[in-house]
Amino acid sequence: MTHILLGDDDKELTDLLQEYLTNHGIRCDCAYDGEQVLNKIKSQPYDLIVLDIMMPKIDGLNVLRQLPTLTQTPVIMLTAKGDEIDRIIGLELGADDYIAKPCNPRELLARINAVIKRTTMQQSDIVPLEHERLQLDQVHRICTVDGETLQVTGTEFDLLVALLQQQGSVASKEWLSQTVLQRELQPLDRSLDVHVSRLRKKLQPYHEDPIKAVRGKGYQLVL
Repeated sequence: MTHILLGDDDKELTDLLQEYLTNHGIRCDCAYDGEQVLNKIKSQPYDLIVLDIMMPKIDGLNVLRQLPTLTQTPVIMLTAKGDEIDRIIGLELGADDYIAKPCNPRELLARINAVIKRTTMQQSDIVPLEHERLQLDQVHRICTVDGETLQVTGTEFDLLVALLQQQGSVASKEWLSQTVLQRELQPLDRSLDVHVSRLRKKLQPYHEDPIKAVRGKGYQLVL
């Protein structure tokens, strides 16, 4: 059973989401402020964290800043509708996805299942990938460049897998969104661009322009 942590100070909404997710086979613990979120993460492992950005005591963005030292668990942000700046900052800090509040429980469930599916690959799902400098251990989800381990988020790892599958060619944004984020590309959704930008920065010590943006087409791995 998938075990998630739901962090939100809106107790009424949290209880509603917990009941809905539990009825759909997801074990759901709750925390009502950022301090509780961090304490629960320290005490036990989770498959995924759903985190409201506007948390009391320690806000969601500061929780995100602390997470890399505690866990590699994927994170879905809950953000205010239309609050694009917080979404972009959250993605830059390593969140895997976001959903605007007030959220539809069914949509949240779909996002949870999509992230879990991406991060729990079975041996039979592995597509052999070859690259001179970049190695991706798809079972343990470990990335190495020139023999050095590169710390990447779950979404960044999946983005590398997708780009490697298309190496030598340009991967369209539409295809990357469907393959990596498992949703159709929306005109105002910058999630994919933010993930690519963050991954590009991590790869720049190994190549000046490791992921090339091709205007009007998409992205190409040139590492």
